[in-house]
Amino acid sequence: MRIEDLDPPREQPGAAQQILDTLADFGLESDEPVVFQSARDDHYRRALARLQAAGFVYACDCSRSRIAQDSARFGLPPGVYPGTCRERGLADGAGRALRVRVPDTPVEFVDRACGRYAQRLAHAVGDFVIRRADHCWAYQLAVVVDDGAQGITDVVRGADLLDNTPRQLWLQRLLGLPAPRYLHVPVVVGTDGRKLSKHNGAAALDRRDVLAQLRRAARHLGLPERGARTPAALLRAAIDDWRSRWVGPPTIAAEELPRG
Repeated sequence: MRIEDLDPPREQPGAAQQILDTLADFGLESDEPVVFQSARDDHYRRALARLQAAGFVYACDCSRSRIAQDSARFGLPPGVYPGTCRERGLADGAGRALRVRVPDTPVEFVDRACGRYAQRLAHAVGDFVIRRADHCWAYQLAVVVDDGAQGITDVVRGADLLDNTPRQLWLQRLLGLPAPRYLHVPVVVGTDGRKLSKHNGAAALDRRDVLAQLRRAARHLGLPERGARTPAALLRAAIDDWRSRWVGPPTIAAEELPRG
């Protein structure tokens, strides 16, 4: 398990431990020691150095307003970086972000739930930030480096992150890392149709009735409850159904094969 704690100004004290405690209450615990991104600075620096040596990184001092103006001038969608600093040759320094150059050809993959997805990064996002102007590491670089280091083979996350995947595939390609399989599931939304999140003021999970909350999660993922009466039983059933739907039959270990 990886805790994404790269944004110190927004992190509430004790929030990471609260996440771990909540998961434990619901019977969900990491198979391996929890990794905090704040302790992996050296790994991200090495990845950055590799990208810089290959000529894929440049410094940028554009403000949001400057990006908005230039995007409009070039007829690009709002927020798409038009490459203003690409050839300026700015030195890395305080107040300057680092961006990675992207191709003008589609980056394509097949999501296991959403199907084939293609994105022309140059037109959809432009050269994107891998280290912010405050020198905090960007999400895109951190998850790619961490997934590669941990040998992650399958990523399951909300469909709101589907359009992030081509950026990560591009970084994986540049860094020589294998690409995991991706599966994006529908996000949970409130009555107003917005994704439930702390930014939208969503209430925390009610940890007093674990079984009820797990049943709601199973329904959202389209998993049958099978009449489970305890959280442990429901999780076992959900894991079996998930494996049958997305993974296939379990592999029989050699020592389990019949002899004769």
